[in-house]
Amino acid sequence: MPKYSVVVPAYQNAPFIEACVRSVLSQNHPDFELVVADHSSTDDTAALLERYADDPRVRLLSTPPGGGAEANWRRVSEAATGEYLKLLPGDDVLYPGALTAHSAALDAHPGVVLVSSRRDIVDARGRVTIAGRGLQGVRRAVQPGVDAVRQTVRRGTNVFGEPGCVTFRRAELEAAGGWDARFPYLIDQTGYTKVLMRGDYLPVDSVLAAFRVNDAQWSVALVNDQARQAKAYHAWCRGLAPDRISASDVRLGDRRAELMALARRAYYVVNSRRMRSAA
Repeated sequence: MPKYSVVVPAYQNAPFIEACVRSVLSQNHPDFELVVADHSSTDDTAALLERYADDPRVRLLSTPPGGGAEANWRRVSEAATGEYLKLLPGDDVLYPGALTAHSAALDAHPGVVLVSSRRDIVDARGRVTIAGRGLQGVRRAVQPGVDAVRQTVRRGTNVFGEPGCVTFRRAELEAAGGWDARFPYLIDQTGYTKVLMRGDYLPVDSVLAAFRVNDAQWSVALVNDQARQAKAYHAWCRGLAPDRISASDVRLGDRRAELMALARRAYYVVNSRRMRSAA
């Protein structure tokens, strides 16, 4: 059983999947596996993945059509065997040393169930558009997970980052019920919250991944729904911890979520050309 599992729920990622896989296989961590599940892609994603089938660290799976992102995230995560788990979308990349940094943090703090780092936002060609994003309001030492969740509610945005920025103990995700798409745009954040309600959180204040914004992402299509889903998520969090997350926290987060949705829409408009995949 490996120490660390990196799992990739691939779907229509042909322009980016090889960069994603190479960024994992080039990590210096001594004991990891890479599990990739292709969700019935109709482009060349599956064919490109076959190039890595002979690497003993790699397992290639397939996910039947249907079920949305949750089906593929569950498929690939439930196949993992490592103590630590990182889900990496098929269009994102890890930076050198990412696995070692997160593994060391979890090794050093047995009560910590989840760690996360900052990331660069990059366009379809990998050029950085926003550097070092993340960890707003949580850049300090070990803290109760519920306090970190309160910060993400108050900020109206995901302070932990996209999945490539996050590592958690696999057993804690399983005990919490796995990935949960009740708020489809926030499937990652909802999963983190369920894990963080079970233990402590530790920010690793380094830039260790790149999140790619491109015109094929389902998140772009849902930009108009972001604020509504964020507000529902805030109310859900308050229901989980009413003694730690107040009604005023929720109201503040709701207002900020509306502003964040507008900011994301502006980003997509300004960077629309840069989000287009190179044909």
